[in-house]
Amino acid sequence: MATNKFKTVSLDTMIDKHIGKRGTERREAFENELRIDLLGQAIKQARQERNLTQEQLGNLVGVQKAQISKIENSVKNARFETILKVFDALGAKVNFNVELNSKKLAI
Repeated sequence: MATNKFKTVSLDTMIDKHIGKRGTERREAFENELRIDLLGQAIKQARQERNLTQEQLGNLVGVQKAQISKIENSVKNARFETILKVFDALGAKVNFNVELNSKKLAI
């Protein structure tokens, strides 16, 4: 009977081990970057569902195709105003949650 040499661990355990535990500076940076990447993916998915090219979306927003590409692939350098314009051009509703000391703030 063969024994399994590998131990099954959760994704959170692996992230804790290799990135750091929640609350550490490195883990917070990782989590923020992941959220930013998901935002870019949401923009790309919405654009594709609207059957728009990056160039067409750029024209609607008033930016170059290259800016749309950057937003979809790495939102880090995009202006918040531009991101909101992109979602508006896509007809997408955007909701934000703001938390302070684990308490949600009304906005």
